[in-house]
Amino acid sequence: MNLRDLEYLVAVGEHHHFGRAAEACNVSQPTLSTQLKKLEAELGIALIERSPRHVMLTSAGERVAERGRVMLDEAAAIRALARQATDPEGGTLRMGLFPTLAPYLLPHVVPAIHERYPNLELLLIEEKTEVVLDQLRSGRLDVGVLALPVTGESLHQQRLFTEDFVLAVPSGHPLAATEGTVDPSVLAGEQVLLLEEGHCLRDQALSVCRLTGASERRGFRATSLETLRQMVAAGVGITLLPELAVRPPVPASDDVVLLRFGEPVPQREIAMLWRSTSVYQDLLPGMGELIGDLVTDLL
Repeated sequence: MNLRDLEYLVAVGEHHHFGRAAEACNVSQPTLSTQLKKLEAELGIALIERSPRHVMLTSAGERVAERGRVMLDEAAAIRALARQATDPEGGTLRMGLFPTLAPYLLPHVVPAIHERYPNLELLLIEEKTEVVLDQLRSGRLDVGVLALPVTGESLHQQRLFTEDFVLAVPSGHPLAATEGTVDPSVLAGEQVLLLEEGHCLRDQALSVCRLTGASERRGFRATSLETLRQMVAAGVGITLLPELAVRPPVPASDDVVLLRFGEPVPQREIAMLWRSTSVYQDLLPGMGELIGDLVTDLL
């Protein structure tokens, strides 16, 4: 048994297809299939259930693949440790961010990260908060950029910046003519457009609604901030948007009026999280300061 065979097995379990698994592992399909048959012969058990239209792991295959993932993650950590020993600011850093932050934060900070850490390969993964946390725990990510609070975690947290929410209303809405800031109490009795379940921004917006007496617009749940923005532009309703999502390079819309809140301003706090055993634990605090300073200056 070797790590490459385990990589093939894990890939088949993820893709349920020999061809796609082989492509993911950068080998030919015959090579992958042959090596997996050898692994089954070595272990003396069937790992894969094969049929003309479907490929899946057997129950024993699932258990072997689960252990295999742990071994592959540990092997990757060893390689990363070796790279860090030779170049403390090099290697490959896998960073996870949630969808209502990633496209609005990254254009501002990635160029500065590349300039500060020219030997560091930055791999960016956009997933919902729970997926980022799962992948942090399993070792498939090195660092996550998430909204606080993150409870029940043994991960190290470093606060980066605080981001205000703004109120987005259609240009024909009565509030659109408001000059200056608006009190959060203007949301009382309003129905607010929200994201679907699983987005942390939905939970944050619901918290604001509960505090101000607003409610969710029933019968509508968006899958992205851009959908929310388009629905506001179409006059469907109002919503809350994070500050970075309304800053350039995001284009403004003549059909959407953005209103800023007076005190107390609804906000969310963004932090970096990583395992205390991470091989990047000496690099990440400095990167966090870089990101925090950049965004604080921007906002």
